[in-house]
Amino acid sequence: MMQQYMETKKEYSDCILFYRLGDFYEMFFDDALTASRELEITLTGKNCGLEERAPMCGVPYHAVDIYLNKLVSKGYKVAICEQMEDPATAKGLVKREVVRIVTPGTNLSMQTLDETKNNYIMCVVYIADRYGLSVADITTGDYFVTELDSSGKLLDEICKFMPSELICNEAFFISGLDIDDLRERLKITIYSLESWYFDDAICVRRLKEHFHVSSMEGLGIADYSCGIIGAGALLIYLEETQKNSLSHLTRLTPYATGKYMLLDSSTRRNLELTETLREKNKRGSLLWVLDKTKTAMGARTLRKYIEQPLIHKESIERRLDAVEELKSNAISREEIREYLSPVYDLERLVTKITYKSANPRDMIAFQSSLAMLPHIRYILEDMQSPLLKKLWEDLDTLEDLCTLISSAICEEPPLAMKEGDIIRDGYNEEVDRLRSAKTEGKNWLADLEAEEREKTGIKNLRVKYNKVFGYYLEVTNSYKNLVPDYYTRKQTLANAERYITPRLKELEDTILGAEDKLYALEYELYCEVRDIVGREVVRIQNTAKAIADIDVLASLALVAERNNYIRPKINENGKIEIKDGRHPVVEKMIPNDMFIANDTFLDDKKKRIAIITGPNMAGKSTYMRQTALIVLMAQIGSFVPASEANIGIVDRIFTRVGASDDLASGQSTFMVEMTEVANILRNATKNSLLILDEIGRGTSTFDGLSIAWAVVEHISNTKLLGAKTLFATHYHELTELEGKIDNVNNYCIAVKEKGDDIVFLRKIVKGGADKSYGIQVAKLAGVPESVISRAKEIAEELLNADITGRIKDIAAGGHEAAVKTKKYDDVDLAQMSLFDTVKDDDVLEELKNLDISHLTPIDALNTLYQLQNKLKNRW
Repeated sequence: MMQQYMETKKEYSDCILFYRLGDFYEMFFDDALTASRELEITLTGKNCGLEERAPMCGVPYHAVDIYLNKLVSKGYKVAICEQMEDPATAKGLVKREVVRIVTPGTNLSMQTLDETKNNYIMCVVYIADRYGLSVADITTGDYFVTELDSSGKLLDEICKFMPSELICNEAFFISGLDIDDLRERLKITIYSLESWYFDDAICVRRLKEHFHVSSMEGLGIADYSCGIIGAGALLIYLEETQKNSLSHLTRLTPYATGKYMLLDSSTRRNLELTETLREKNKRGSLLWVLDKTKTAMGARTLRKYIEQPLIHKESIERRLDAVEELKSNAISREEIREYLSPVYDLERLVTKITYKSANPRDMIAFQSSLAMLPHIRYILEDMQSPLLKKLWEDLDTLEDLCTLISSAICEEPPLAMKEGDIIRDGYNEEVDRLRSAKTEGKNWLADLEAEEREKTGIKNLRVKYNKVFGYYLEVTNSYKNLVPDYYTRKQTLANAERYITPRLKELEDTILGAEDKLYALEYELYCEVRDIVGREVVRIQNTAKAIADIDVLASLALVAERNNYIRPKINENGKIEIKDGRHPVVEKMIPNDMFIANDTFLDDKKKRIAIITGPNMAGKSTYMRQTALIVLMAQIGSFVPASEANIGIVDRIFTRVGASDDLASGQSTFMVEMTEVANILRNATKNSLLILDEIGRGTSTFDGLSIAWAVVEHISNTKLLGAKTLFATHYHELTELEGKIDNVNNYCIAVKEKGDDIVFLRKIVKGGADKSYGIQVAKLAGVPESVISRAKEIAEELLNADITGRIKDIAAGGHEAAVKTKKYDDVDLAQMSLFDTVKDDDVLEELKNLDISHLTPIDALNTLYQLQNKLKNRW
């Protein structure tokens, strides 16, 4: 047996081998050491003919999924080696084979996987500066392929799909992508495969064979030369690990990244689309607000909607039409949702069916789900919107399969597939006959027992059974003298004897033969039903997709009704106009409808950039995020939190909100911030929406201000970028850009002062803030009063020292030199006027307010000097 183990282990040396021995999966040697440590199970030993006992540990077969999930979630591969014949009937050593290799991306356990998320495995092949990418979820049958021309785009796709496992060619490791970051930060297990997996001819041949096509044109992927290799390598890898035909992978879907709005990892994180930034919880995310789905398929589909917003007006309007109809037909919508509640995960159930691992209870769950489909389809029949009409057409009620399962399988079958009580009475004549023989056998035995008692006079004679001796007659020692001659002794006990008679032996053969035949026939018929259902995988998957979309649309309609959302208008002229917009998540977290709504207006002309000033905590970040989320919600086909919304389609949303050190890669806060800014400026287009918060805060004031100023100029220049932008800043000097750059406009958060305290009004108003209220915010945060008082003194001293005035002197001096040499242009004038905010009236107002009676001579001279400098240095 250990020789057999070692031969198998040699073939699967990169896996932990789960070796079936009776009711346990055993592990030996290094596998046992690893598994006992990772699974926290007892390490024992086994005498294998070696000098020392071999390390050994094991897990019970009926609980294997729990242990498998622990190992694969830590990045291990596990090979499942099963007994391929019954040990009771096997001659010699029981035959064993590896039936499946479980990896993070091929885990099929419905008990351990999150039903609301896809479990993707991704294959990336890097060839000649291009990336072929293929993604599959073997639990649902999803299978995609595309091709990319940069590592940045690849990273966006990785962040979109968030695969649990990534397989690649060796060249991928030198492609420039940060592999350690993928492993550590994104928790992706990465394996490189041997070069033959990526052989062009082998990949093409396997794809043709699997999908029964004569060319790649038949799959619609002929243009993806790199993608074909990625898809083929992934298919070969899955076939090797799953050890079956993968018949549930029925279609390979090519997609272009330009079909959807692109969201990079930073934007997904900052907007908290599917999880919160800090706790990584669903609660507090956009998904949490929108997810009122009833099925696991619907939950996964809604997640895809959010992660892949649409960019084509017609597709968006089709979804909005469907949501509007379901919102206005509340009774029909709630009926649909009621029928969706009992529907199990059809996608993952049909995968178990095609893998032949579905037990009888899985089949009943499948049948009870199918029973809901005719009711859902009947309600949809009256719907008028094009998308709902199409879903009605796509919804195959699968009544033939439902009827087959309900007529063949018992309503409450056991979990075990080989112990009978699976097939319904009346489905098969032979099953009924054998079942009758099994039932009648009990009556035959009872009659025999009564007959023998009367014949022999043994009052406590019993007919009993055990698995070793079969049926026997048991007589206690006190009646042993009454035992007749035709009884044959079978076993002697301390206080009784056990006997067999020719008649009892005949009944035993009939009863036990009938039971064995019955169990075997029931299992055979069950497998037949399961295989019939498995052959209809395409119909089932199409219906599952339709049910998922119906569930999502009904969820969006319900959320729109409950939260008072409105249908947005969609335009392609670049205008974003939102009246009384609200943050969809924050308003749900604030009690009693206390959220303050705000307007937003951006376009491709005079209102392209909004500079937003105001103190911390006043709501700048919330306002900007809510604008981005409203745009995103509109483009997934959802109603939005506003009183009116006219949304111009954007191709990308970029956010630069907050930053922190990335010590692992040696990057400071400012470096992280500048890297994100660089990514935005290089990849945004004039049709993008930019959300920029506090650019330049991670360095010195004047460096940061210069960078922020230059970034705004770059974005505002239609020849360079020209994207719609919300730009929050504490640099009040940037408010000077309004009027100097014709598409920049100032807005601020309204604040009400009460002595030394402030009240945030949370309202966006036209104009710029005159100060940042930093000390007041510090006071609100609970900073000690002594620190607050000292900060006020220092602020007063700095104001009196007129540091800003001196900086203006320097800036003005440089500008005068530029004027003398006539070396300046309009941009220089704008930059030089950065510090020019003094007007005559300001100086007069300051002079008027001077309290001369309390000025010392030196103070008076200093004040006069400062006022004179302000007038001299003003342009």
